[in-house]
Amino acid sequence: MVKTGLSLILLLVLSGCGVWNDPYPAADAGKNILYTAFTDRPKHLDPAQSYTEDEITFTAQIYEPPLQYHYLKRPYTLIPATVEKVPEPRFYDAQGRQLPADAPVEAIAESVYELKLKPGIRYQPHPAFAVDGQGQPLYLGEHIAEGRQKIADFPQTGSRELTADDYIYQIKRLAHPRLHSPIFGMMADKIVGLKELGDTLQKAAKDIPEAAWIDLDAYPLKGVEKVDKLTWRIHLKGKYPQFLYWLAMPFFAPVPREADRFFAQPGMAEKNLTLDWWPVGTGPYTLAENDPNRRMVLERNPNFHGATYPCEGEAGDREAGLLADCGKPLPFIDRAVFTREKEAIPYWNKFLQGYYDASGISSDSFDQAVRVNVGGDVALTDEMREKGIRLLTSVKTSTFYMGFNMLDPVVGGLNDRATKLRQAISIAIDEEEFISIFANGRGVPAQSPIPPGIFGYEPGGKGIDPVVYDWVDGRPKRKPVEAARKLMVEAGYPNGRNAKTGEPLVLNLDTTGGGMGEKSRLDWLNRQFAKIDVQLVVRSTDFNRFQDKIRKGAVQLYYLGWNADYPDPENFFFLLDGRESKVAHGGENASNYANPEFDRLFLQMKNMENTPQRLDIVRRMNRIVQHDAPWVFGFHPKSYTLGHDWLKNRKPNDIGNNILKYQRIDAAERARLIQEWNQPVVWPLVAGVAVLALAVVPPIVGYRRRERRAALR
Repeated sequence: MVKTGLSLILLLVLSGCGVWNDPYPAADAGKNILYTAFTDRPKHLDPAQSYTEDEITFTAQIYEPPLQYHYLKRPYTLIPATVEKVPEPRFYDAQGRQLPADAPVEAIAESVYELKLKPGIRYQPHPAFAVDGQGQPLYLGEHIAEGRQKIADFPQTGSRELTADDYIYQIKRLAHPRLHSPIFGMMADKIVGLKELGDTLQKAAKDIPEAAWIDLDAYPLKGVEKVDKLTWRIHLKGKYPQFLYWLAMPFFAPVPREADRFFAQPGMAEKNLTLDWWPVGTGPYTLAENDPNRRMVLERNPNFHGATYPCEGEAGDREAGLLADCGKPLPFIDRAVFTREKEAIPYWNKFLQGYYDASGISSDSFDQAVRVNVGGDVALTDEMREKGIRLLTSVKTSTFYMGFNMLDPVVGGLNDRATKLRQAISIAIDEEEFISIFANGRGVPAQSPIPPGIFGYEPGGKGIDPVVYDWVDGRPKRKPVEAARKLMVEAGYPNGRNAKTGEPLVLNLDTTGGGMGEKSRLDWLNRQFAKIDVQLVVRSTDFNRFQDKIRKGAVQLYYLGWNADYPDPENFFFLLDGRESKVAHGGENASNYANPEFDRLFLQMKNMENTPQRLDIVRRMNRIVQHDAPWVFGFHPKSYTLGHDWLKNRKPNDIGNNILKYQRIDAAERARLIQEWNQPVVWPLVAGVAVLALAVVPPIVGYRRRERRAALR
């Protein structure tokens, strides 16, 4: 009896010797599922409102704007998504006469883009499309939300073909007064009639209850016309070549009228049954689960078809295996599970165990993941290579900078005194040291506002900032501190004191307390200013207060960054355009910089095609801002991403976001390696059972002997 019981315990212990720590259901083992993580919860999934990186991770897989970026080609190249071809604008003068393609910008009163859809594209199955026997919507009614908490509580679904009306409807939604689209102001200046539509809807909304549906079909938009079921035209004011890039963003993805009406019904918003929570699209994936504090799940859209993996890319793609799936239907992955990880260490450990297919590299795990060789080359550590992990690196199309408020009486203005002060600070702040200490070398010092990968960025001696760097032995070398101190004397601040009053120069940096607000970074920054005897005062505040001070121009120095919306120099230079001044015009020019020559060249450059003439203008603009120094050009961050060998077709892509459909999983190989890497350590349990046996068996044996003797007597 005792022997049998102990054997049973041991058998139960050993029978569990599989993968004990697997966080996913056993039924999903070996399935075609991608596992990854996210850190910041998405706040908006409505394409009219969403405008952040953590949101487009999901919206770009669900919605399909007319255009997309080629997954493999560099420089980034626009290709059709739902339309038959990338449209070429037609130009017209003020009298409505068509102009040639090379007409001067000042002669163009209107640009017209005609888009024609590929036939047969269908929406994901959704209850908004469900109809009864008479073809009427099945789920419309005053009490339709009662007793329902999620989309699955509407059991009947339907679908229909994508039409031009859906794209027109979404453009109107940009002007919806209750959606507060972040691009309405910009597009109102571009799309004919959009501003007027916004004014009309603003007035109409006053007479409509707050939660009531506004039928946008009842409000015409002059600048967007339907040609036929699959074709529509967009009329823009003047010439704006960058509009094509906007047509690759979710802002211009289709939204069906049925979905807008379905979600606007009474009681739906209170249960998060909204388009902002449950997107409806034609893309390769649908949102199956939305719990932004815990996990998000995308599932294959059964109605998606027609897209195939690309057969061409750039040099090296074939050797990297990125063309092996040429011509195969997309998407490859059936399901993508995104788990929220707030802490870097658990995220990293799960990746090493194989439970996440890819991972970034935090500062805590940098040395474990990569090593920096002599000369600055980065390579994987032996531990990573033994696991078959691959490293993907790229310089992001982003610029981080410290800005000067050009309205400030001390650091602002284009006079010689203030300009030399800004130049001296630019030299003193050692960006190379910052990147080395605080970013593990993951960055490239910026020479101008334009990052690598954007037209107008020039590597080498042609592109350096001559105010801050010298070109020495084939590489840029930061000017010595003595050069900065000389500029301080010329600016009237010898040894950091006002030459006239003798008072020390004290400058204020406003920060939100995160990023540069960390004590170690601020201590480092204080040391940089101390090189030129300038006293730095850090004024930390919350984000809303910081934004308010920026809006009012109540700052001297500040830190900001900008990620490219689209691959064009206009997307960075507009941050310094005088007409975008934050204080004067409420624009994105937080430094309130205004140089008439720069502004003149910006107007000339922004509407040009990428030609040698445009490059020459970009160079001149760079020289102006390098001299005026409205920013301390910080750095362009480097992206380091790790991926397991079973994750195929991964290539860094900072502009195109609809990348999930191209990736592929070798699920069998993943399952094998996870089993190998996560073998349970059984000996402590076996030892525990043995100790238990030694403690329990002797008393039991003695007791049974006494019982047996008693029975014999």
